[in-house]
Amino acid sequence: MGSHKPRGILCGRKLKNKRRVNRWADKDYRKSHSGREFRSDPLGGSSHASGICVGRVGFESKQPNSALRKGVRVLLKKNNKKVAAFVPRDGCLNFIDENDTVLISGLGRSGRTVGDMPGIRYKCVTVAGIS
Repeated sequence: MGSHKPRGILCGRKLKNKRRVNRWADKDYRKSHSGREFRSDPLGGSSHASGICVGRVGFESKQPNSALRKGVRVLLKKNNKKVAAFVPRDGCLNFIDENDTVLISGLGRSGRTVGDMPGIRYKCVTVAGIS
C-alpha cells in the first residue's frame, strides 16, 4: 500500500522528470506556456507591423451610435495575414491609397476591440512617403 512515488536519497531526478512531464496535463500551465498567443496573433507578439493597403472600407458602429468609421484592409508583410485597421482623425483616409505601405499597431486593449467598432483591433500609424 504505497503512494506509487519513488522515495529515498537517489530519487530526485526521477521526481523532477515526472513533474516536468505531468505539468502539461494542467490546463492553466499549458495555456500559459504553449506559445499559442504568438501563433494566433497576426502581429506575432510584436508591437507594430508593416503591410500593404488592400482596400479602404467603412465600418458601421455598434448601437446606440450610428456612424461609418473609416478604415483599411491591410495585408501584413511578415505572414501574409489580412487585418482590418482603423484610420484615426478626420480626413486621414484621403492620404491612403491602395498598395501604399502602412504601419499598424494595436488599438489599445491588448488585442481586443475598442469602443463601438466591432472587430477592429488595430490602427494605422504611418503611411510610407507621407510625414
